[in-house]
Amino acid sequence: MLTDFVDLIGKKIEVEISGGNFHRGVLVDSGLDIIVLFDGKSNSFYYIPFVHVQRLKESVSEEEDFYTQPSEKPIEPEAISFRKALTAAKGLFVQIYVTGNKTIHGYLTSIMTDYFVFHSPVYKTMFISMNHVKWLIPYPPETTPYSLSKEKLPLMPKSTPLARSFDEQIKKLENELLILDGGGNPEKIGLLHQVRNNKITLITAEGQQVYWNLEHIKTIQIP
Repeated sequence: MLTDFVDLIGKKIEVEISGGNFHRGVLVDSGLDIIVLFDGKSNSFYYIPFVHVQRLKESVSEEEDFYTQPSEKPIEPEAISFRKALTAAKGLFVQIYVTGNKTIHGYLTSIMTDYFVFHSPVYKTMFISMNHVKWLIPYPPETTPYSLSKEKLPLMPKSTPLARSFDEQIKKLENELLILDGGGNPEKIGLLHQVRNNKITLITAEGQQVYWNLEHIKTIQIP
């Protein structure tokens, strides 16, 4: 597939991503809605949805990078796209960045219309909106989170009925305690009272009702 960046494949580039994040590496692949960047310093492949790319340009740095790019990418769907990359990564140990100052480590277990289910040894089952994923990094085969043994790492969480869309899934969680977007803000932890007209009503520990715009909710956890 020809893309806008065909002339940059194999070249060093600089990428600015939403939230003031910058990455530099070799552009190894691109599709209509995704680019794949190899960062030799961390020896990682970044799968970056193009919707979050603010700007991209060939790197003019004179700094030499001495590293060997692996001959194969960790996930190689037949035609690269964000959804196909997610599908190919299902069951692999990956790192995902959504927002804030931390990444999430774990496994994709189900991929729905506009969100996916993510199982993390730390955060357990999470529902993550596809619209807010800034990048995904697959780990090498046989790598496990925190070097946990497979006996201590149940890959599949308890099966629960899933809705097709992110907003429908949230509606199914009414009257449940939830953590939104990692809970860094205490007003994003509470009882989900209702979901209506693209708004979430959350009741905090103090009993206060807080209204959140559903479009800006990135992740959901059930504690």
